[in-house]
Formats: sequence, C-alpha cells, structure tokens
Amino acid sequence: MAVKTNTYRLLARAVILASALVAGQAAALAPEHETRRLMLAIEDAVTSESWGEASEYLNRLQLLDAEKPADYHYYRGRVMLQTSHFNEAQAALDTYVTKAGAEGSHYQKSLKLITEIERARKKQAQTTKTGKDSRVAVIEPAGDKRLEALRELYLTDSDRKALVMHLNSLLGVAGWRHDPSIVRLDKPADIEYRLSIEGDALSIQEINRKTPDGITRRTSQVRVFGINPQVEWGCEQAVGACWIYDPRDGSRLFQLSPDRKQTEEVAQTLGKLIRNLQAPSGS
Repeated sequence: MAVKTNTYRLLARAVILASALVAGQAAALAPEHETRRLMLAIEDAVTSESWGEASEYLNRLQLLDAEKPADYHYYRGRVMLQTSHFNEAQAALDTYVTKAGAEGSHYQKSLKLITEIERARKKQAQTTKTGKDSRVAVIEPAGDKRLEALRELYLTDSDRKALVMHLNSLLGVAGWRHDPSIVRLDKPADIEYRLSIEGDALSIQEINRKTPDGITRRTSQVRVFGINPQVEWGCEQAVGACWIYDPRDGSRLFQLSPDRKQTEEVAQTLGKLIRNLQAPSGS
C-alpha cells in the first residue's frame, strides 16, 4: 500500500514538474513568437465560440510588449460584440479595417459586423426612449455639492450655465491631437468642440484643423427630449483616441484624446447637462 502511495506521489510530482516546464517554455518565448502563439489560440477559441477563453488570450496579448497584428483587433471586436460592449467592439473593428484595408482577410466580415453594431445601437436607443419629444423630469438633488462647487467656480447662480462652461473647459483640454505627447495651452487641439444651448437643444461646433482646406467648422444640434442622459463613451488605445457616443443612435459624437479619466468626466458632465435641460424647471 505504501509503495502504491509513493508511486502516486512520484507521478503527481512528475505531472507538476512537466506542467511547470511547459509553462516556463511558453513564458520564455520571444515576444514575436508568443504573439503568434496567442493569436493562434485566439483564432481557435473564436472558431469554437469559446468566448471566455478567447477573452483570456486577448487580455494576455494586450499586456504583451509587442506589436499587435491587424487580426488582433478583428478578434477583439468579435469578442466585445458577443458581450454587448458595442463601443469597444466598433472601435476595435474600425481599427482592423483601417490597418488591414480592403485586402484584409476579415475586411468584408468586419464591415458587416460594424453594420450589425449600428443596428443594435439603434434598437437599444429606441427601447430607452420614453416617447417622441417627451420631457423627462429629472430633478437634481437639492444638496448637490458638485453643482454648487461649479457655480462658485464659474461665478454664476445657474446650474445650466455652470455645466456649459465646465463642459467647454473640459472639451478644450481633452481635444484630440495628432501628437498627444505635445499638449500646450497656447496651441489648440487638432480636433476640438464647443457647445452652447439653443432652446431645448445642444448646439455643437466641431473645429477641425487637420483638413486639406485648412480649418473647417461644422455645427450640429442635438435635441435632448426623449434621449437617454446616460452618455456612453469608449477608448481605443491602438488608434490613440477616445469617443463620446451620441445618445440618440450610438454614433460617434466627440473624438477626444486617449485619456480615459478626461473622457469619463466629459461624458458625466454632458449627461448632467442633458438632465438639466430635460427637467421642466431646469435653471
């Protein structure tokens, strides 16, 4: 009996040692070989629709200090779409299309998936509407210290004015730059936005300094009644940008710098402003 027990222990140790050896060999692979190994594992997992496993391999590849192949973004988009992370899915697929071009093996499929995401967003937006142009009564808490601090900061008694001024201040800092490593207050961003209020709508001016015709300005309006004030946002480090998504249909509204904290604050402030405009007695 003792002999059998010792044998089992020896076998167990052999299995553990073999596993450690295999893991060590995998970890010892050069980054370019480890990238290929993980890409093969991701492809197999997606093909077999093992989405959890594919996500795990994608996360490991994300942390790897090596250039990511174009197909990485395609598979990331597939996995994000399966978990209904539409913002991240579209950003990844957009990156794939840009990097791989029409010659990419997943080009046609990526375009179809982007259309699928667009439809899913529209359907999601429709289910959150309370009715066409219906006012949503949302009252800010009386003791909202955040709004009180903003009123004091911008020397105004109006929550609405304070939110507009703060949002424009945030947008001025978070503008998208071709070279994000150079941020100077005396040098405006390549793409920036300015926002104002016109009746029951947000008036948004986009200023683009990187067009063949020089500086271009484009103004659009967003009517606030009947839209979801929970503003979505997302970032894609591979293309060096974050986006604020239009609460009406999920399309891209603002293209910002790849700073997640700044983008989140822009989204939260925009949501507060939409709520303020939707409130029957907004100030």
